[in-house]
Amino acid sequence: MDGMDKKIEKKKGLGKKHLWILLVSLVFVLLVFNIFFGDKSSKLNVDASKITIEEVKRDVFQDYIAVQGVVEPIQTIFLDAVEGGRVEEKLREEGSMLKKGDPIIRLSNNNLILEISNNEAAVARAVSELRTARLMMDQQMLNSNIQILERTKQVNKERRAYEKNLLLIKDKHISEEDFMQSKEDYLTSEKLLALFKQNHYNDSLYRGVQVSTLEESVERMTISMDLTRKRLDNLSIKAPVDGELASLNPEIGEVVNYGTRVGTMNILDSYKLRVDVDEHYIARIDRGLIGACDFSGRSYPAKLVKLYPEVRNGRFAVDMTFTDEVPAQIRIGQTSRIKLELGESQSAVLLSKGGFYQSTGGQWVFVVDASGEFATRRPISIGRQNPRYYEVLDGLQEGEKVIVSSYDNFGNVDRLLLK
Repeated sequence: MDGMDKKIEKKKGLGKKHLWILLVSLVFVLLVFNIFFGDKSSKLNVDASKITIEEVKRDVFQDYIAVQGVVEPIQTIFLDAVEGGRVEEKLREEGSMLKKGDPIIRLSNNNLILEISNNEAAVARAVSELRTARLMMDQQMLNSNIQILERTKQVNKERRAYEKNLLLIKDKHISEEDFMQSKEDYLTSEKLLALFKQNHYNDSLYRGVQVSTLEESVERMTISMDLTRKRLDNLSIKAPVDGELASLNPEIGEVVNYGTRVGTMNILDSYKLRVDVDEHYIARIDRGLIGACDFSGRSYPAKLVKLYPEVRNGRFAVDMTFTDEVPAQIRIGQTSRIKLELGESQSAVLLSKGGFYQSTGGQWVFVVDASGEFATRRPISIGRQNPRYYEVLDGLQEGEKVIVSSYDNFGNVDRLLLK
């Protein structure tokens, strides 16, 4: 080797080329790790001051719902016109307290009066026909009896003549012709007497049926006339029971037809509460349930006595009556908040009610991490509910914290970052 040649020594350590290879490899490994093992959940930053967080607790779950009832009379009686007519006079005003039989409205009906007059005339004619038929029957019976007596007398006379000739013919004191003539007269008279009696019997039957028919007709017409006369009483509409005249519809001069509802009466011996309940509870509502009704800050027990199964606008109605004392100064139309018990109180895991239910249907919630920095989505199972709490059947533990405010602005994210 001459003096111009110089030996180049290799540098110890990593060169720039190796550093670049190492850096690219590290990035590739991190990328692969993130793809297979990284957190792929969607996230959303949330201002913690604008949400409501409640702690899950274990306590006694009171199985009740809060509803509102309206005071109604224990019974309402409808006043319908039993007879049509023109309103002549209103004798009572709405709100009046009435006794049974008190007149309320007086009607007039000229057609009814004319109908009664016609019925009375028809009854008079029928009575006259009945009287005439009876007289004719009596006269006919008398004539028939006289004829029978005369015919009987004639038969007896001819029988004696026949019996006398029967003796004379033996001694030849009379001719054979005279004897046969007397015999024929006697037998003919007997047959005529039998015919008279049969005719008298048949005639008496016919006259009896005729009179009986007329008597029944008169009786029916008399009953009809009495009923028509009683219709005059219906022109005065009266209170059917003791109570309050709640409403009165007709005005003076108005023509009221048969069956028209003219008003209502309230029986005020007691009161009931008409309560509207959400259809969600229809399977759990039944007669006999107990509720506490609030009047002027005092609770009065009441019992559910009637259920109306028809659902309207997502609600159905029930009736409740007071089981003990009726509130003082209670008024029809007054409202009361009612705590209606659906079942027995039991220990349960409870979650406060909130707007989240409208977004999730109670199927999942956002549970806040112990660090308080984020909340994750978790499926849960909810059972019963009352105005304050949901009963949690599965998915949450006592002491955990849950976002219970509305989720409407969270979209479909899996994690909330609390700031």
